[in-house]
Amino acid sequence: MRTLGLIGGMSWESSAHYYRLINQGVQARRGGLHSAPLLMVSLDFAENAALQHDGDWPALAARMARAAQTLADGGAEAIVLCTNTMHKVVAAIEQAQPRPLLHIADAAGAAIAAAGHRRIGLLGTAFTMEGPFYRERLAAGFGLEVLVPDDPGRRDVHRIIYDELVRGIVREESRAAYRAVIAGLVARGAEAIVLGCTEIMLLVGEGDSPVPLFDTTTLHAAAAVDFIVG
Repeated sequence: MRTLGLIGGMSWESSAHYYRLINQGVQARRGGLHSAPLLMVSLDFAENAALQHDGDWPALAARMARAAQTLADGGAEAIVLCTNTMHKVVAAIEQAQPRPLLHIADAAGAAIAAAGHRRIGLLGTAFTMEGPFYRERLAAGFGLEVLVPDDPGRRDVHRIIYDELVRGIVREESRAAYRAVIAGLVARGAEAIVLGCTEIMLLVGEGDSPVPLFDTTTLHAAAAVDFIVG
């Protein structure tokens, strides 16, 4: 099996799910006592979140690049960035070290296209929903039309992620707010919904949406398993 490097801690709640899902996937594929050969650099999310909201993406890019280089130096044969938002700076990661990066939007896009969907709704942080880096990769790579919530919806989705989900807080009123945002996207023609933040899967599941949900955490972890077992 091949060794995979994880850049985690953004938040540790979702990184714990990555670790569990990857190991479960490897055990299911290889059987017996097998588990995943992994390295992880776990960052302090408070520092990242502060830089995100200050708009200091060069500093964030440098942090991600250092983490990736540490993993490559430690023997990782590929890199997984355990977050959607920080894929905004993947170029810095790819330039800093020679290992391939398994892009989270590619894992999501491939699954959505295989299911035959073409118009999708995207939930995530404001940085992911409003910036071009994620939507354009889905559009260019997989021919997807990407819808995002309206301004109040984006504010609610973003606030709940940072105030609650990254802290492991799950509230019924927040689930209701997400359901309303999803319903609005479906009313605009979304055929499926991308949970484009690795913590959203803590809050909503298939029963909360009238259309299929594509959880990027689960899909990214599956791509990681594919790489590990070859």
